[in-house]
Amino acid sequence: MGSYALPRPGPRRTLRGLLLALVVTALATVATLAAPPPAQSAESTLGAAAAQSGRYFGAAIAAGRLGDSQYTSIANREFNSVTAENAMKIDATEPQRGQFNFSNADRVFNWAVQNGKQVRGHTLAWHSQQPGWMQSLSGGDLRQAMRDHINGVMAHYKGRIAEWDVVNEAFADGGSGARRDSNLQRTGNDWIEDAFRTARAADPDAKLCYNDYNTDNWDWAKTQAVYAMVRDFKQRGVPIDCVGFQSHFNNNSPYNSNYRTTLQSFADLGVDVAITELDIQGASPTTYANVVNDCLAVDRCLGITVWGVRDTDSWRSEQTPLLFDGNGNKKPAYNAVLDALNGDDSTPPGGDGSQIRGVGSGRCLDVPNASTADGTQIQLWDCHGGTNQQWTATDAGELRVYGDKCLDADGTGNGARVQIYSCWGGDNQKWRVNSDGSIVGVQSGLCLDAVGTGTANGTRIQLYSCTNGSNQLWTRT
Repeated sequence: MGSYALPRPGPRRTLRGLLLALVVTALATVATLAAPPPAQSAESTLGAAAAQSGRYFGAAIAAGRLGDSQYTSIANREFNSVTAENAMKIDATEPQRGQFNFSNADRVFNWAVQNGKQVRGHTLAWHSQQPGWMQSLSGGDLRQAMRDHINGVMAHYKGRIAEWDVVNEAFADGGSGARRDSNLQRTGNDWIEDAFRTARAADPDAKLCYNDYNTDNWDWAKTQAVYAMVRDFKQRGVPIDCVGFQSHFNNNSPYNSNYRTTLQSFADLGVDVAITELDIQGASPTTYANVVNDCLAVDRCLGITVWGVRDTDSWRSEQTPLLFDGNGNKKPAYNAVLDALNGDDSTPPGGDGSQIRGVGSGRCLDVPNASTADGTQIQLWDCHGGTNQQWTATDAGELRVYGDKCLDADGTGNGARVQIYSCWGGDNQKWRVNSDGSIVGVQSGLCLDAVGTGTANGTRIQLYSCTNGSNQLWTRT
């Protein structure tokens, strides 16, 4: 995992000023911390709201679900861009060498166009979902088969596809920054360049994208390796127009506040960027809103595609990562996204998302490394405004982060860890915010406490008998 990039903290306020602010903002009860209702949307659907800034908000569409009226009703109403989830991949479009089959691909394409939506093409050259005949090839024969496939598919849709994911997932996971060891890579290190040059000749008007996952965090080796390739391509005149970030955010690959830095850094190379396969474990409204705002902040961000319509349509359905539940109902994350697209920069529905700053340290309650894993102990860290420092008070007395994780006491005695855990309504997840600045666990009666009266980055947070020390006093900013 990469280190957590932090902007410089703002100026520290004096103790007297902090305490005055504490009183003025009336922290006597958790109820006073509730957020105001969300602003009235300027547009009522995701696609229309995104179009206000010249962007799209799309979804991956499965050909086999186009007979589901609820599915198509939501997709038609909400999205202005479509990516074929599987129907344009290699095994679907060329099941036998030289024999192309566009039946399902055309079904998705025609549905999209007939309903006034643009189409992203996905994907032309990939190590996965290759038909058996391609898997058996190697060397120059495989390289020629790759070129023939690109030419055949792009000729069929020439002039009708807005963006193509020309090459997909060509870099290895982990810290090496190396290329993935695939049959395509073994044809020679220039295979990606060859694919892009072939695609440009096949359809000069289409935007040509490189697409990958786990490239969201600017500090990761894989991100830097893709960046180096794109920079090299631009310097040498290799035709690449855009980079797609799949952005499958989950416990193993969480959203990081440097995501905007990643998007902007690639854009600064002279390519467009797109969020191509977005889903977020647990569908945190705050994280969804942050992703949208990051795209909106980067001029060359073309738009966002969520990878599916309802949770039950997701390839990770057990993580409930999408904007609609299995019954087709809008989730809180939907409202957060719509408000962000409409230019409402207030906190997503459900809370104020403010920071909790220690009076003694001037540092904020922070989830280390933006982890979303249950049991992660909270620490003090320089305040920087990331989602891992935004705490939402609920009417139930919870303090939530990421929308679905609660501040949680792992015990009732002195020294008990204070951690994050999936919200479940227990008294160990309920807190009283007092007018003197202390935060007391409802179950234990003990105070939120910086271990050892520490003030440094990384100081852990625990429960301890209330002493009114500055390491137990907090203010929301």
